[in-house]
Amino acid sequence: MAEAGTGFLEQLKSYIVSSWTCLWTVWFFIVLFLVYILRVPLKINDNWSTVSMFLNTLTPKFYVALTGTSSLISGLILIFEWWYFRKYGTSFIEQVSVSHLRPLLGGVDNNSSNNSNSSNGDSDSNRQSVSECKVWRNPLNLFRGAEYNRYTWVTGREPLTYYDMNLSAQDHQTFFTCDSDHLRPADAIMQKAWRERNPQARISAAHEALEINECATAYILLAEEEATTIAEAEKLFKQALKAGDGCYRRSQQLQHHGSQYEAQHRRDTNVLVYIKRRLAMCARRLGRTREAVKMMRDLMKEFPLLSMFNIHENLLEALLELQAYADVQAVLAKYDDISLPKSATICYTAALLKARAVSDKFSPEAASRRGLSTAEMNAVEAIHRAVEFNPHVPKYLLEMKSLILPPEHILKRGDSEAIAYAFFHLAHWKRVEGALNLLHCTWEGTFRMIPYPLEKGHLFYPYPICTETADRELLPSFHEVSVYPKKELPFFILFTAGLCSFTAMLALLTHQFPELMGVFAKAFLSTLFAPLNFVMEKVESILPSSLWHQLTRI
Repeated sequence: MAEAGTGFLEQLKSYIVSSWTCLWTVWFFIVLFLVYILRVPLKINDNWSTVSMFLNTLTPKFYVALTGTSSLISGLILIFEWWYFRKYGTSFIEQVSVSHLRPLLGGVDNNSSNNSNSSNGDSDSNRQSVSECKVWRNPLNLFRGAEYNRYTWVTGREPLTYYDMNLSAQDHQTFFTCDSDHLRPADAIMQKAWRERNPQARISAAHEALEINECATAYILLAEEEATTIAEAEKLFKQALKAGDGCYRRSQQLQHHGSQYEAQHRRDTNVLVYIKRRLAMCARRLGRTREAVKMMRDLMKEFPLLSMFNIHENLLEALLELQAYADVQAVLAKYDDISLPKSATICYTAALLKARAVSDKFSPEAASRRGLSTAEMNAVEAIHRAVEFNPHVPKYLLEMKSLILPPEHILKRGDSEAIAYAFFHLAHWKRVEGALNLLHCTWEGTFRMIPYPLEKGHLFYPYPICTETADRELLPSFHEVSVYPKKELPFFILFTAGLCSFTAMLALLTHQFPELMGVFAKAFLSTLFAPLNFVMEKVESILPSSLWHQLTRI
């Protein structure tokens, strides 16, 4: 509660600073405009009688110009603020005022206070947040030539961002190259090909490498980027498997002869695992699901230590397609462990299995009358656990938000991971009768348990702050990124909207009823300057006339 109270005071302070900044900014531009347009003869040494005479001689046109200009300037500020908020998710003036004006008013920077008062627990939490913002390879990523490019041909939109493709290029250089590639001409060509930005240049380099000898990585590149159908990609991957398996067996015999051979064997292992995994995904795409499951199981047995590819997530999706729920539960029992990193696939699949036991007979009206049974309570808790891990998924599963093609990389607990999960698993949720209804009735209850998700979580670490920024880099610009927790409209936008509307109304009333509004304006200005006139009269009565005369001449 103390942290919440402190946060409220800090927010209130930033609102006050922002409102004053807005007010003075608007009126500063109004004064400049009036001085330029109306040529108001303002001088420092004018006495108060001159000012009073000037105010009494103002015409209704002046008030129309004043209120109209104020409405125009505040409207322009409102448009700029709205654009900045939609693009960057924050208010520009509020950010500038808090960053630059707040220290002048005696405010304390949040970062410095957190750093000075941080404990070991806070440090661990921060390290966890940084690790959770790490970008991961999407284990269910599509084929660039056969799926992503076909989407571009049909819609004219690019489903992948430059940042996402650049991360893939780095992954390919890490997995498919080693320091000794320059000793083999075909591998040397492919080492340069993975660095190429132009897709046609990469494809040409792969064909050039194949003219020298059977190069597994060249076949991989052609299968990923040149093949226009999954069947063509599978054919190329089978050729890559033949070449890659031979290289793997040769390097396996020489791996203990030195560090150079060890690095080459590590590269050949990565190539072989990648080929077999993509072949299993081709079989899954072409409807040969049982064959795909067998290939994935064999691959996990042969290379149990290569968990970086997250093959178990591919296996879970294929088993759900076969409706082999007992096998799915066996896989979850191994990978849904407290010591292992979580994912949306793990959490939501566990929730689906528990929801399957009760969803067909679940009724919110009956549950409210008799209460939840033990099985229903377990299902609801599993859904709450999944929603806390990734709160973006339910809107895609419930089709409250439109899906797009998943990116090649995802951010755990982010919108990109939610898209990747829902793209492949929505059909599995629909297949279980009542599962989406149970999700619809219970998922929002998660947020009552974690009122401050950025500060404290329930079953997981606090929700990382960096997800929105990373997701905007991973997802295409035509997709509206899901933001959690939902950001309220900045106070500054509401303030400028109210100011713009109020001044526009005053301008309209002054134009329609000039005499009446003139009386109101003069009365308002007289009331506004009355305290100041009173103070000046008291000062004149106290100070000697000669001293006051000298002060007015300064």
